[in-house]
Amino acid sequence: MPGTRKLGRTTDNRMAMLRGMVTLLLENGKVDTTVTRAKEVRSLAEKMITLGKKNTLAARRQAFAFITKEDVVKKLFDQIAPENAGRNGGYTAVYRLGPRRGDGAEMARILLISELEKAEAEKKAAKKRAAKKKTSGKSAAKAPAAAEEKAEAATEAAPEAEAVETAAETEATETAVETTAPEEAPVEETPAEETVSENPADADK
Repeated sequence: MPGTRKLGRTTDNRMAMLRGMVTLLLENGKVDTTVTRAKEVRSLAEKMITLGKKNTLAARRQAFAFITKEDVVKKLFDQIAPENAGRNGGYTAVYRLGPRRGDGAEMARILLISELEKAEAEKKAAKKRAAKKKTSGKSAAKAPAAAEEKAEAATEAAPEAEAVETAAETEATETAVETTAPEEAPVEETPAEETVSENPADADK
C-alpha cells in the first residue's frame, strides 16, 4: 500500500529520496527504478498533479514544500496539469523492465501519460512524413523513367521514319524519271536497194 513501504530507509531518508524522484519524474517525464519505489513515486506524483489542477495559491505553496525545483513547479502548474485536465486520476503508468543485472532486483519505468501520448503522436507524425517521402521519391523516380522510355521510343522510331522517307523519295525520283524520259524517234524504213542482177545480159536488156 502506498505510504507504508519503508524501502529499507529511515523516514527522513525515504522522503528525501521520494521527493527527488518525484521532481525528476515531473521534469523528464520518466524515471527508471525498482518496482516498489516506482509504486511509491506514482502515488506522490499523482498527488502533485492533482494539486496542479487546483491551481490555487495554497496548492502552489504545498507543491513548493514538496518539489525541490522551482522550474518543475512552474512546469507542473503551467504544462502538466492543463494536459491532464480531462483525466480523473491515472496520470502515470508503470512498465516492468525485468530483473536488474547484479542483484536481480525487479526494475520498472514510470512514465507520465501525457508525455507518453506526445511520444506516440510524434511517432505517428514521423511515420506519415516517411510515407510521404517514399511516395514523392517513387513519383520522382517514375518521371525520369517515363522520360527515358519516351526518349528510347523516339530514338527507335527515328530510323523507321527515315527509312519510310527514303523509300518515298526513291519512289518519287523513279516516277519523275519515267515521266521525263524522251520518246524514242520512229525508225524510218529505208527502201530496199534494187538487187543488181549478176547476168550482164540482163543488165543490157
